[in-house]
Amino acid sequence: MERKEPMAKRPRVSGWRLGLQIFFFALIAIIAVGHTLEEAGGGLPLIAAASTHAICPFGGVVSIYQVATTGTYVKKIHESSFILMYIVFALALFMGPVFCGWVCPFGSFQEWTGRLGRKIFGKRYNNLIPYKVDRWLRYLRYGVLALVLYMTARTGLLMFANVDPYFALFNFWTGEVAITALIALGVVFLLSFLVERPFCKYACPYGAALGLFNLLRIFKIRRNPETCIDCKACDRSCPMNIPVSTSGVVRDHQCITCMKCTSEQSCPVNHTVELMAGGFAVSAGADRPAAQGEARS
Repeated sequence: MERKEPMAKRPRVSGWRLGLQIFFFALIAIIAVGHTLEEAGGGLPLIAAASTHAICPFGGVVSIYQVATTGTYVKKIHESSFILMYIVFALALFMGPVFCGWVCPFGSFQEWTGRLGRKIFGKRYNNLIPYKVDRWLRYLRYGVLALVLYMTARTGLLMFANVDPYFALFNFWTGEVAITALIALGVVFLLSFLVERPFCKYACPYGAALGLFNLLRIFKIRRNPETCIDCKACDRSCPMNIPVSTSGVVRDHQCITCMKCTSEQSCPVNHTVELMAGGFAVSAGADRPAAQGEARS
């Protein structure tokens, strides 16, 4: 019996994702520059009054306690942050941390920097930290989230701004960035040459909050064991080092729904790793595709 050949990949998803990453990175950069010009007496039409704080959905998260107890926002946070928070949470309920993988400009910055690191270190890139150490380091961001929520609720100030590399990246020229935030940005930049998305993995408090949605999201990354050829392409392509090849459903709190592991991008067999609700239809007696190097009968 002749076995099925792996199907050709379709690169459309990666193109759409890169386009959105570039769009949102450019948008935040333009807003940051426009805010600086507005403070200097100039400004760009429509966006002069906007700021990186006003358009950060995490600002809504850190303001929840103060709004619930006093009805006021944390200083520098606006109603727009709450609106964006609701939108991102709704998206996460359906597709998980898609904000992290497709929208967040700081995540994109780390990813693009990592492309240079991959060229420098080759296969060692993103594999330099021992797994036993790495698996525990990933929970540090929940400690950061708890600390940020506690300190913000206690002081009513954006305490995280003093060490926030995202804020530093888009405001380093303004003189408003604390030296600690600039140092944090430098550390993340250098680590991005060794580890893919190091801030996302180990320190991002918003990524920690969104990661919890992977436990209950409607559309999940699923692997079909009936058609899987065990080539591990999904594992190698995952920027967050998630062992997709051993999962039926990916519920890892680090998944950012980047889709790199799916049959649309890395998996060589169609309908084997997909973003979907429900499950794969299994037909009795279906042939399993041949693995790479496996002899055909």
